[in-house]
Amino acid sequence: MNIDKINTETEANKFSKQTEYMEKIKRYLSDFEQDTGRKQTYFVFTTGCQMNAHDSEKIAGMLEEMGFLRSLTEEDADFVIYNTCCIRENAEVKIYGRLGRLKHFKKTNKNMKIALCGCMTQQDVVIEKLRKSYKYVDIVFGTFNLYKLPELLYTNLETNETVFDIWKEEKGIVENIPTILEYPFKASVNISYGCDNFCSYCIVPYVRGRERSRKKEDILNEIKCLAASGIKEIVLLGQNVNSYGKNLNPPVSFAQLLREINELDGIERIRFMTSHPKDLSDELILAMKECSKVCNYLHLPFQAGSNAILEKMNRKYTKEKYLELINKIRSQIPDILLSTDIMVGFPGETEDDFLDTLDVVNTVGFSTAFTFIYSKRTGTPAAVMDNQIDEKTVKDRFNRLVDAVNKKIYEIHSGFVGKTLNILVEDVSKQDENIVSGRSENNCLVHFPGNKDIIGQTVPVKITGNKTFYLIGERI
Repeated sequence: MNIDKINTETEANKFSKQTEYMEKIKRYLSDFEQDTGRKQTYFVFTTGCQMNAHDSEKIAGMLEEMGFLRSLTEEDADFVIYNTCCIRENAEVKIYGRLGRLKHFKKTNKNMKIALCGCMTQQDVVIEKLRKSYKYVDIVFGTFNLYKLPELLYTNLETNETVFDIWKEEKGIVENIPTILEYPFKASVNISYGCDNFCSYCIVPYVRGRERSRKKEDILNEIKCLAASGIKEIVLLGQNVNSYGKNLNPPVSFAQLLREINELDGIERIRFMTSHPKDLSDELILAMKECSKVCNYLHLPFQAGSNAILEKMNRKYTKEKYLELINKIRSQIPDILLSTDIMVGFPGETEDDFLDTLDVVNTVGFSTAFTFIYSKRTGTPAAVMDNQIDEKTVKDRFNRLVDAVNKKIYEIHSGFVGKTLNILVEDVSKQDENIVSGRSENNCLVHFPGNKDIIGQTVPVKITGNKTFYLIGERI
């Protein structure tokens, strides 16, 4: 039996109802520990964007609140959950491969439960495949009802039947979900969900829904709590943060939100992503300039340099408008570093189109660039466009793009050698426990001698070397 719908409830009691299920599971896990002498464990595997990573922090928070302990490996876990992405086909292939491996582990661990959630599960074709070929998966839910995990897990424990709970739209934003942060000194904060842009290659609006903004007061309260717990850096997340607040009553601009966050005590750095060029206003540029805590770093995807391709992508700006925007930003914030997303191989892309893309790369100079080969996504307009580009041509263009991008990254990073940057220390090197890593305010990754005692601290580091994708330094 597949349970396709569990319950509907009003927005007011959404998560309060889930706490009841969490208590029931807590008692179940306590009984299990008494009977077996061990606690049940969980493992979360995440693919995709920072939004997914933050969702997984919420999943971990609910599971630990229920009494699960984190497992380092999925084969040893009692509850395995894959939080999925569907932006590119290889992300889905990876998940199916991991699910195949889990079938063996589930045979040896009769207590193992397997759950699948995230963007991938919002597609009908995926649900069909799971029903047919992966019947040993216990729970499947989507992007709109993550908060219902306790209820779905309890239903499966009670019935031992697969639970499918996929919503086609969100029924209100749920606040106050327990969260386990990956780092004790930096955190992500959702300010909006979904997207209204409908770029022709992108499946996000179909799997994440239309754009919804959180209330300003809820965002500010969350950040105040994070600051009180010792968080120094926050990353504001949304599919398009620049259009934040337009659907609120009364409307609030992203620039206004930034200014209010900038006034909060405790927070030292504010980052945000992702920005859409068509919505990056003069008001926002001025707020970035005037807000002392907003980092001198901006992720601004341009995707392609050809106006013909940009029009087919439904990006709503031209190459000239993008370059004009870059000049405007740099005139106000001269020391800002820029990163971007770039796609090659979009249907109909000619050699001249690709050369326009290279021209943007060479003109702007990005400190980081996420480069992608176009991936056909069923259900998007681009998937049925004529003139899909052959693999050999795409690979050649991609390699040339990467070479051009890397050359610019090296040039930009060379300019920091001999300078001193303030680095928020994040990790100890996996290869050498005497080396630590962190990021500057403008997002440069820096490795330098140190130990775990300074993780979470901001320290001055003199840059001594450039390795293209990261810098080498020594603490002053």
